[in-house]
Amino acid sequence: MADVGIGVVGCAGRMGMTLVREVTETAGCRLVAAIEQAGHGGIGADAGVLAGAGALDVVVGDDAGALFAAAEVVLEFSSAEASVAHAGLAAETGTAHVLGTTGLDSDQQAALAAAADRAAIVWAPNMSIGVNLVLALAERAAAVLDENYDIEIVEIHHRHKVDAPSGTALALGEAVAAGRGVALAAAGVRARDGITGARRVGDIGFAVLRGGDVVGEHTVVFAADGERVELAHKASSRRIFAAGAVRSALWARNKPPGLYGLRDVLGLNG
Repeated sequence: MADVGIGVVGCAGRMGMTLVREVTETAGCRLVAAIEQAGHGGIGADAGVLAGAGALDVVVGDDAGALFAAAEVVLEFSSAEASVAHAGLAAETGTAHVLGTTGLDSDQQAALAAAADRAAIVWAPNMSIGVNLVLALAERAAAVLDENYDIEIVEIHHRHKVDAPSGTALALGEAVAAGRGVALAAAGVRARDGITGARRVGDIGFAVLRGGDVVGEHTVVFAADGERVELAHKASSRRIFAAGAVRSALWARNKPPGLYGLRDVLGLNG
């Protein structure tokens, strides 16, 4: 079978360059297109040279439509607005679209689901294989541990992260809420300040820390009288997210339209 032709959005950013390198180092993949925002200094350069992967004869452009027309699968870690717009292009061209973008609101998630009626879209707020295993374990743990176990989700990221709680923390919240058979919107507590009163039974709490260059750390705490159970994941390199995205690209090739997650790619939803 021929290599999967992959396009990368935002190829000159930190994550974009990591994606380009991961594509070039993964058997069965080939970079065929790469774009940046209009006016970016990297436009016209070789995407491989920019990423430190050597010349690939793929010139960085700024035409998203051309990218989706050229690629079988497009990889993207960008803004929520751009990702949703590009999902529309995926629907128009039938190109598979792998998204690691975070911070999508409910309307944007609905737009993504609508685009998935006409294209295979893999969206995961965290593309780490390890994190998605923790998501599955957290859902199972929440189902086993009753409401005598208070649930708190703690996350820390670098100082430049713009959304909080992180998309991964919210995904963990959805996982434990599903395990408990409740809606996160009703049970979630995003912040505590001042005289808040005693903790309500059934709350799912979030604590957010920002500082330094932390790639990302998440812990789900199940705390009861006499014991505490913790599920944790610590990322030390962005390459883990690129590896999950490229694995998703190989999986998504020729998949029917639908909105998938990395847990589908890994077979953890069966």
